[in-house]
Amino acid sequence: MFKNQPKGLIPAALANMGERFGFYTMMAILTLFLMSKFNLNGEEAGQMYSIFYGAIYILAVFGGIIADKLRNYKGTIIAGILIMTMGYVFLAIPALITTKYIALAALLVIAFGNGLFKGNLQALVGQLYDNDSYRSLRDSGFQIFYMFINVGGMFAPFAATYVRNKFVESQGFAYNADLPGLCHQYLDGSMSESIASGRFANLATTVSNGVAPSNMTEFAQNYLLAFNTGFHYAFSVAILAMLISLVVFIVYKKVLPNPAAKVPAKTESSTLSREEIMQDAKEIKQRLLALFAVFAIVIFFWFSFHQNGLTLTMFAKDYTQLEVFGLSISAEIFQSVNPFIVVFLTPVIIALFGFLARRGKEPSTPKKIAIGMGIAASAFVLMAIGSLGLPNLNEVQAQGGLAFDARVTPWLLFATYFILTVAELFISPLGLSFVSKVAPAHLQGLMQGCWLGATAIGNFSLVLGAMMYERISISTTWTVFVVVCAVSMIVMFSMVKWLERVAK
Repeated sequence: MFKNQPKGLIPAALANMGERFGFYTMMAILTLFLMSKFNLNGEEAGQMYSIFYGAIYILAVFGGIIADKLRNYKGTIIAGILIMTMGYVFLAIPALITTKYIALAALLVIAFGNGLFKGNLQALVGQLYDNDSYRSLRDSGFQIFYMFINVGGMFAPFAATYVRNKFVESQGFAYNADLPGLCHQYLDGSMSESIASGRFANLATTVSNGVAPSNMTEFAQNYLLAFNTGFHYAFSVAILAMLISLVVFIVYKKVLPNPAAKVPAKTESSTLSREEIMQDAKEIKQRLLALFAVFAIVIFFWFSFHQNGLTLTMFAKDYTQLEVFGLSISAEIFQSVNPFIVVFLTPVIIALFGFLARRGKEPSTPKKIAIGMGIAASAFVLMAIGSLGLPNLNEVQAQGGLAFDARVTPWLLFATYFILTVAELFISPLGLSFVSKVAPAHLQGLMQGCWLGATAIGNFSLVLGAMMYERISISTTWTVFVVVCAVSMIVMFSMVKWLERVAK
């Protein structure tokens, strides 16, 4: 799998692991943190979540422009790592994050740093394959890169929830996903007497080592303080990961390409005729049109896929049995499935495509992306079927949460994440490869930024998922994503031949 790959590939992936660690820390705990800390409903938390995740990717466009103008990719990447680290430091300080607006400001600091970092590192990886010796290995190279960067994400949800839960335990309580919402209901007077004396009192006793609290108001305040402070400290695990990435990048940056140094010397033979210039302009136009067509398709993939940190996480909290093989789990742990599958399934996907390539049957990159959209649709088909008969969210909240036996098996979410991850492996690394292959040389950073900008548009739309989750039936919510992914697949298949011609 690693044979004949350029030597800068693995160091670049290791440098990106810290960013992925922070990304999956946020994916795992951000939505539930916002709801617990500021007493937000799903739609309100979804608005902040969408702004943050949209900003991460839209700012990558500006990060690409900055690097392309300065021709200093490496310096821009280092600045991005330092700014992201500063944002995580802000989030880790409980006394600083006192309002949702301050929290949003800290999130936007992280997003700005990510914008300087993400697209430009991917552009450097693409430039490793501009050498004719490595050109044919571009797709597999990006798949290896994608696999390695997700190693960080694989452990992030476990590390974040471990820190949060340990702090909660140190304050004399146990973790319970339903209690923060119930505590807020009790404190703001919106809880019915039957729930206050029933489910809420029972859960309070359970998490207090079997001792019934004598003062429920005091219990609610103390539990929220412990839970939210634990969340703050959970963000600190990303700080260490970012610092490790910084060290790795600085140590190994010499093995990565340096675009600023690659200025071709002018010779008499390099003078182009007007016809040749026009031909080049026509080719560039076709390349840009092809790229923007693919960008338009992936908007709908990311709108669906990144529900994993929003509505799918809320589904884990509200509708899922948080127990596996008799062991209690946190709602956030499902986020580890995606990077775990990326790491262990990527070699299988690479082997499959290699097997097909040796027989001349490997699908083109555009066709793989279309197949990935179909796979994503099937994941939401599974969720729609598995959610049939579940009550609407307002009914669940009126009951003070669903009883354990009324919830769905956690294997529904595990299976959904598995299928979505397979779809991601057909789309994300191969999409990055397609961009680096088709983008004009002088627009590499900008086009990688535009790929992330397309992701931003999908992410800015994530709140629509939260709105549906809270207002219509759960099964119907997932059906909307089935339709979105299926239509995108059909459109992508209709453009495959054109995209294949442009990519040659």
